Amino acid sequence: MTQPIEHTELQVSGMTCVACAARIEKVLNRMPEVSAAVNFATEKARIDFNPQSTAIPALIAAIQRAGYDAHPLRDFAAEKEERAQAYRHERLQFILSLLLTAPLLLEMALMFFGFHNMPQLLLPSWLQWLLATPVQFWIGKRFYVGAWHSLRGGGANMDVLIALGTSAAYLLSCAMLLLHIGKPVYFEASATIITLVLLGKLLEARAKGRASAALEALINLQPKLAHVERDGIMLDVPATQVKAGDIFLVRPGESVPVDGVVLEGASSMDESMLTGESMPQEKHADDKVYTATFNQHGLLKCRAVAVGAQTQLSAIIRLVEQAQGSKAPIQKLADKISSVFVPVVLVIAAITFVIWWALGAGFATALINAVSVLVIACPCALGLATPTAVVVATGRAALAGILVKDAAALEHAHKLAVLVVDKTGTLTEGKPSVTDLLPATDSNEKDLLQIAASMAQGSTHPLSRALLEYAQTQQETLLKTGSFNELSGSGLRAEINGTTYLLGSPAFIASENIALDEMQVLALQRQGKSVIAIARGKSLLGCIAFADTLRTSSTDAVARLIAMDVRVVMLSGDNAATAQAIARQAGILEFRAEVLPQDKAAHVQSLKNGTSTTPPSLPLSGEETASPPDKGGWGVESRKEFVGMVGDGINDAPALAAADVSFAMKSGSDIAIEAADITLMRNDLMSVVDAIDLSRTALKKIRQNLFFAFAYNVLGIPLAALGMLNPVIAGAAMAMSSVSVVSNALLLKRWQPHNAKR
Repeated sequence: MTQPIEHTELQVSGMTCVACAARIEKVLNRMPEVSAAVNFATEKARIDFNPQSTAIPALIAAIQRAGYDAHPLRDFAAEKEERAQAYRHERLQFILSLLLTAPLLLEMALMFFGFHNMPQLLLPSWLQWLLATPVQFWIGKRFYVGAWHSLRGGGANMDVLIALGTSAAYLLSCAMLLLHIGKPVYFEASATIITLVLLGKLLEARAKGRASAALEALINLQPKLAHVERDGIMLDVPATQVKAGDIFLVRPGESVPVDGVVLEGASSMDESMLTGESMPQEKHADDKVYTATFNQHGLLKCRAVAVGAQTQLSAIIRLVEQAQGSKAPIQKLADKISSVFVPVVLVIAAITFVIWWALGAGFATALINAVSVLVIACPCALGLATPTAVVVATGRAALAGILVKDAAALEHAHKLAVLVVDKTGTLTEGKPSVTDLLPATDSNEKDLLQIAASMAQGSTHPLSRALLEYAQTQQETLLKTGSFNELSGSGLRAEINGTTYLLGSPAFIASENIALDEMQVLALQRQGKSVIAIARGKSLLGCIAFADTLRTSSTDAVARLIAMDVRVVMLSGDNAATAQAIARQAGILEFRAEVLPQDKAAHVQSLKNGTSTTPPSLPLSGEETASPPDKGGWGVESRKEFVGMVGDGINDAPALAAADVSFAMKSGSDIAIEAADITLMRNDLMSVVDAIDLSRTALKKIRQNLFFAFAYNVLGIPLAALGMLNPVIAGAAMAMSSVSVVSNALLLKRWQPHNAKR
C-alpha cells in the first residue's frame, strides 16, 4: 500500500538572496520522496514528503546543515512579532553602521568637492581603519557567515559577492596603511558598501511587509469575542472557544464570530470583506452568516456550524497563503539564471582584475574595478521580481472576492483566448421559478402540479427545487412516491399509487413515444423558458415552464470579455431554442445546447485541441426565425487556443478540471475552493473579467520587474568592469535594485475591481 504524501510549510530564516532559496530547494529535493519549493520573497518552504521515509525534524535539520534555520509555521501574530523583532535588530545594526561610516562619507564628499588638497580637513588613515574595522567584521559578520555556509554547501550567493568585494577593498587599504604606500585607501568604500547593503535590506524588508498587508488585513478581520449562550446564560467567550452547535448572538454594529445559520431575527450584513460585493445582503431565519461579516442593524440569534479552521474566512486565508507561497511558471527563467549568476560574476570580476592589471593600470585600480563588479551584481532583484508581484496581486484579489489557488493560475488567466460559460447559475441567477402550468385536455393544473412536485421530492435538480417551492406557495399536498429513478440530464421516472409517471425534457418524453404539442413548447422556449413535460404511462399530463432570469451584470461582463479579445462560448443542457434566447440576451454569439453534464468536459477539451466547432452568428437584434434553432451544423476550427471554464464548481467539476484555467462561482454555501483554479466569491461573471484584468496587470508588472532586473545587471556589470563605477556607487545601485523591484510590485495595490471603479 502506498503511503500518502503529506504537506507542510516551514518558515525559513537566514536567506539573503534567491541563490539561498535555490540552495535550500536543492538540499531538500535530494532527500528521499521529498518535493520542495522555496519562496525567497515570503521566506517559506512548501514541502511534500512521505512521513515513512522523512520526518519534519529531518527536513529542518537538512536546512540547518545548509547554513540556514527553519521552523514549522506559527500563527500569524507570532510570525509578525518575530519579523518585527528581526526588523528592529536590522535597524539598530544599520544605525550603528551609519554612525561609524558617516565620517568616512563626509571625507569622501570633501574630496569630491575639491578639498583633497587640504589635509587638515581629512581623516588620518589610522582613524579611517578604526571606524571601518567594526563595520567590516562586527556588523558585516553576517556576510562572512553566509558566504562560508554557501561555499561549504557547494554554492555561491550574494554574501559571497559582498564578502569578497568589501574584504578586497578593506585588505588593500590595510596593505597601503601598513606598508606606508603613498596611495589612497578605500576604507570608506568597504564600510559604505556594507552600510548601503544594510539599508537596502531594511527597505526591502519593509516593502515586503507591505506586500503581505492584504493577508494581514484578512487575518485581522477575525473577531476576538463571541456572545455565546451557555445553560441559558449569555457569556462573552473568546471566538476561538466557540464550538459547532453553540448558540450565539450578533448585535448591531458587531461582526460575526464564526460561520453560522440564523435562528431568529433579521438584518443586513456587509459581506464585502469576503466577497468584494459592496451591496449589503439581507439575512433572515435559515440564512447563513459568515465569520467577520458585519451586522449593520438588527439582532441575530444564530447557531454555529463551522468554527476555527473550518470557517470560510480561514479557508480564504489558507488559499491566499498557498497562492503567495507558490511559484509562477514565468519565474523558472529567473531561477535558472540565478543558479549560475554568482559563479559567472566571480569569473567576470577575475577577468576584470587580470585585464586591468595587464593593461598597466596598477594593482589597486584593477582590484577596485573588480570590487565594483562584485558589488553591483546582485541576484536579489531577479529573485524578487515575480514573487512580490504574486504576493501583492493574490492579496489584492482576495480583498476583491477573487481567490487564486496558485501563482500558475494567476499567470495563465492572462492568456485566455476562449472562455466557456455554463448557463444556469453563471449567466443566470440559477433560481428558476414556475411561470406556466399547461395541463393536457384530460388533466388540470392542480393534478399536474401535484404529480410533478411529488416526483421532484427525490431530486436535487434546480427545476425540481423550483417545483417544490412553487407547490409550497400553492399549499399543494404532496403524494408518496414508490420506486424512483433519476436519469442524469434527462428526467425522472417514479411510481405513485401504483402508476408509473415520467417527468423530464420534451426530448426525453418524446423519446418514450409520447405525443407533445411541439409548437407550444417551441414558443415557450423561444421566450428563454425551460420546459418540462409530465406523462402518466403513455399519456401526456401537460407541461410546466420555468424562467431563470439573466444576471444584471452578465451582458456587461460578456461585452467586456469580447472587448478584451476573449471569445465567449456558452454550454447549456437546455434545448436549442432556450439556449439561443439566453445567449441572445447576454450578447453571446456561440453556444452549445442540450449538453449533458458529463459531456461538458469533452467540449472544453475539443476547444483546447483546436477541434471545436463554431456556430453561425445569432440574430441578436431580436427577430425570430421560422425554423427551430440549429444545434449542429458548425464549421470545424483547427486553431489551438488557451481555454478557460466558468461554472458553479459542483456539477461542472469535470469541465473545470479539463480547462486550462477554471473559475468556480461560489454557489450558495458551497465555496468550491478545491474545484477550480480561481474561486469567485461573488456569483457574478464580472468577477471573471476582474480576474483576467488583474492577471494581465500582474503579468505586466512581473515583466517590468524582470526587465529591470536583467537590464540592471546587463548594464551595470559592464560599466563596473570598464572602471566607470566607483564601488560606493555600485553598492548604492545594488542596494536600491531590489527595493525598486519590490516598490514597483507594490503599485499593484492600486488595481481596482470593476464594481469599485463605478
